[in-house]
Amino acid sequence: MRTGVRIGLDLGSKRIGVARSDRDGLLAMPVTVLDATADWEQHFAALLAEQPVLEVVIGMPISLRGTAELAAEQMQARILEIHARFPELQLRIVDERLSSSAANRQLRAAGHDTKSARTVVDAVAAAELLEFALEFERRTGQPAGELV
Repeated sequence: MRTGVRIGLDLGSKRIGVARSDRDGLLAMPVTVLDATADWEQHFAALLAEQPVLEVVIGMPISLRGTAELAAEQMQARILEIHARFPELQLRIVDERLSSSAANRQLRAAGHDTKSARTVVDAVAAAELLEFALEFERRTGQPAGELV
């Protein structure tokens, strides 16, 4: 298992969920939700400046049939924009199928209703996909997903 903080991003059209791992890659924790319609990149840059980051894990919306559709094509364009804006970052794309569903289940189990969960569900979804990537690396010894 590589050592270093990883950031998870759940990119949505309105909100961007952000999660972070500990330095040892054992835990993935929700951090914040950024407004995707505002200058979120400035806030993201401030988060990145807090400590060195090994990589950023970004969820790719793959259909339940396992195919990349229009949403995935649009996401690919957004990921390339992030790569151009932050060329120093190592970006990894992972399958985000069911991460939002798992986040919603987790929040309901914790007693949140749909309205109260709306403000944090994207950060929890980012933590879910980051946890998937960490678990994959712990099991296989290889980083999850594809490198951009």
